[in-house]
Amino acid sequence: MCGITGIISNNEVSTELYESLLALQHRGQDCAGICTYSDRFHLKKGMGLVREVFHQEDIFNLKGAMGIGQVRYPTVGGGTPEEVQPFMTSSPYGIAMAHNGNVFNFWELKQELFEKDFRQINSNNDVEVILNVFAYELSRFCHREFFDSLVQAVKAVHQRVKGAYSVVGLIADKGLIAFRDPHGIRPLVWGQRKTSFKTEHLIASENGMFEILGFDFYRDVEPGELVFIDLKGEVHTYRVTVKEFRPCIFEYVYFARPDAFLNGVSVYRSRLRMGQNLARKIKRDYKKLKIDVVIPAPESATTAALSCAYELGVRYSQSLVKNHFIGRTFIMPGQETRQKANQYKLSAIGFDIKGNNVLVVDDSIVRGNVSRHIIKLMRDNGAKNVYFASASSVLKWPDLYGIDLPTRDEYAAYNRSEEEIRQFIGADVLIYQDLKDLIEAVTRKGDLKFTRPHCAYFDGDYPTGDVTEAVLEEVERQRKGERGNINPQNSQGARMI
Repeated sequence: MCGITGIISNNEVSTELYESLLALQHRGQDCAGICTYSDRFHLKKGMGLVREVFHQEDIFNLKGAMGIGQVRYPTVGGGTPEEVQPFMTSSPYGIAMAHNGNVFNFWELKQELFEKDFRQINSNNDVEVILNVFAYELSRFCHREFFDSLVQAVKAVHQRVKGAYSVVGLIADKGLIAFRDPHGIRPLVWGQRKTSFKTEHLIASENGMFEILGFDFYRDVEPGELVFIDLKGEVHTYRVTVKEFRPCIFEYVYFARPDAFLNGVSVYRSRLRMGQNLARKIKRDYKKLKIDVVIPAPESATTAALSCAYELGVRYSQSLVKNHFIGRTFIMPGQETRQKANQYKLSAIGFDIKGNNVLVVDDSIVRGNVSRHIIKLMRDNGAKNVYFASASSVLKWPDLYGIDLPTRDEYAAYNRSEEEIRQFIGADVLIYQDLKDLIEAVTRKGDLKFTRPHCAYFDGDYPTGDVTEAVLEEVERQRKGERGNINPQNSQGARMI
């Protein structure tokens, strides 16, 4: 998962791009990059947190009134500074681009671009493929009116690029562009700031920075839509490709900040409803279960746990304390790294645990590392019984759209029944949210434009409709090669998502 931002303004944008990336830091902790434009492109990117990559001199040197930025989370493989986004190409015009998502036909497109379009891809970062498809197609239509040529280029991207992608870009001497894949799998929100001169625009993965920077929420970029804002501040939009809207449900479960408002739905309220639905299942199916206290696994489960406790009518306690400097272990590369981080990430306050029947609520159970560690902490602090509830459903299927869940054998649920998962994590009782209740929690209220979110991790229903077992096996083969589990000569190398 990544976070992207793009700003076109009346003044220098580097400081606000930096502040935008700070607000998106939860979406990526591995590397960061900013590109601005003023007569030429100015680029700074590197490995590390936003505050580690950029210094005062860098911000000063990033000249221009329009720019884009990206933060990336660690997938498998180490990566290098050369593979950090944004990426640039000099023809046509000069284009810089960053995206959030994943292209699962990357290798096929990389070869096709070289053999048919005569464009060399120098990295294993899929944004370079999107950029080069876009640039090649744009060059074919340069004789047309400019916005029409953009429409044709994005249309070709939609036809050739398989996967999920929300994109922001700069075109030299032209303006800022943004577009989403036809299903709108990854989020992209649009803010505006009125000035006496012209309206300024900010387009990003989430809206958490809007209020901080003085932008008003305008709307989401629609699935399949192209947005172009020229240097005069004039806005041009077109819905290039119309398909079923299938935004990723895991944004609401885990990734997005609780103050985010994505696709017409409040992340905070959707998590409240997840906890409410979970409590209703407990009251319906686990009537004899005696619960003394509900404890959240911090922090993405806090909201769901709070509403679950309220609905159950039992005490809520934040008895697990998180070290905020460890990072999000779900998005750390490598099993060993995650397990070590878990040991330092969480500690327990025993007062509300000792002698009590504890219900721990987490947002999900992925590999089971965190779940096992939390349950051990509960027992070490004297819990009488430890019940574990997941605010989402059973994760079974790999992700192809930008989350580091590519191999089925990574899941705690791999070749295990729910009873076997319970034994594996060490809980006395294990409770999963039903998928229909999870979907209902996200779609119950809001300015909805979708009714069927992307839930392929849970049900194997991939929105793009072109995912076969052969595709899944190939993706898993590549990812296992990146992790050193197969002969690296048979793998095509680590990719930066």
